[in-house]
Amino acid sequence: MNIILNGETREVAEGTRLSELVETLALAGQRFAIEVNAELVPRSRFSEHPLSPNDRVEIIQAVGGG
Repeated sequence: MNIILNGETREVAEGTRLSELVETLALAGQRFAIEVNAELVPRSRFSEHPLSPNDRVEIIQAVGGG
């Protein structure tokens, strides 16, 4: 199935959960937030949040600075 990841179409397996997407993108251990269809998903729910066809997923990475 296709999702829209940061504005680009990406194919993922049916039933993919956010935690699996994070693993696929090698983001584990990094600071980031994920919105699905403009709704923030808490990190504690990544493993139980399945993706659906055409979901719009935005991954926002934290950048330090001062």
